[in-house]
Amino acid sequence: MARNEAYRDFALIVPAYNEAPNIPHLIPELRAAFEEFGLTGEVVLVDDGSTDGTAALAESGGAGWDRLRVLRHRVNLGKTEALLTGAEATGKRYLVLFDADLQHLPEEIPRFLDRLEEGWDIVTGRKVGRYGKRAVSSIYNALSRRIFDVPVSDLNSMKAFRAEVLESVRLRHDWHRFFVVIAHRRGFSATEIDIELHPRRAGEPKYSGKGRILGGVLDLVAVWFQLHFSRKPMVAFGLPGVFMMAAGVATGLAALFMRLVMGQGFRPLLYLVVLLVTVGVLCFAAGFLGEMVASVHDELDAMRRERRRAGRGEGGG
Repeated sequence: MARNEAYRDFALIVPAYNEAPNIPHLIPELRAAFEEFGLTGEVVLVDDGSTDGTAALAESGGAGWDRLRVLRHRVNLGKTEALLTGAEATGKRYLVLFDADLQHLPEEIPRFLDRLEEGWDIVTGRKVGRYGKRAVSSIYNALSRRIFDVPVSDLNSMKAFRAEVLESVRLRHDWHRFFVVIAHRRGFSATEIDIELHPRRAGEPKYSGKGRILGGVLDLVAVWFQLHFSRKPMVAFGLPGVFMMAAGVATGLAALFMRLVMGQGFRPLLYLVVLLVTVGVLCFAAGFLGEMVASVHDELDAMRRERRRAGRGEGGG
């Protein structure tokens, strides 16, 4: 019997892409942990377009275990999309994001649920142990803390959170790494606990390569821009546009003074005037259009919230 509400009302979401070598270990260890700790939630394994039979192995390995559901993506969409698919398929109050490679053990699950029961909205894991990408991860996490001022030190690890948090944030492709950042900016509380990192037992890492470093940095910039200027596009574009137009006018007046008073002509100044005014007008127009897009976006957000409230009302009735 579950010891508290969190042990009953939770879903473990397991994104899995070509993890067939790990599935024979994963399912039995999850079942054992559920039995040992009295967990009566559910496991939603999302096969993210695997080509090695991951879903079939999970279904056969979990035969007779009614806690497990296996969902499928026809093609590989990414971890963020797998998380969203799993979350949409369950109505549980708490969600736990758990990797299929068993670099974190199922025995950690109750610790995360216990912290959620203390009142936290998000609980993240801080990896302890040998880590092949520790240098890159440390730099990335340090930049994130510096830029976003989040109260956790490891953004890309096992995490648990209330379902309402995911409903309140919008995640684009690969933005599961910024889930805590965006949620914290919206006022949700976050804390972290130390969890041991174990070597991958089998299969190949899915997130490696120098290309992912550049992609991560670009995503970092995109998230920063969205958090700071998505609701104030006129500040991001309109204000620089006004400054450039003013600089163009000032440069034009200087050119006229040199020509009419000093009798000196300097054609590059005229080109500079045209450039500053043109770019300034374009930036101002971009800010104006951005304000219109932001207004539509706010209306859509309000409609989504209203639909979620209506859905909960119908479910409760």
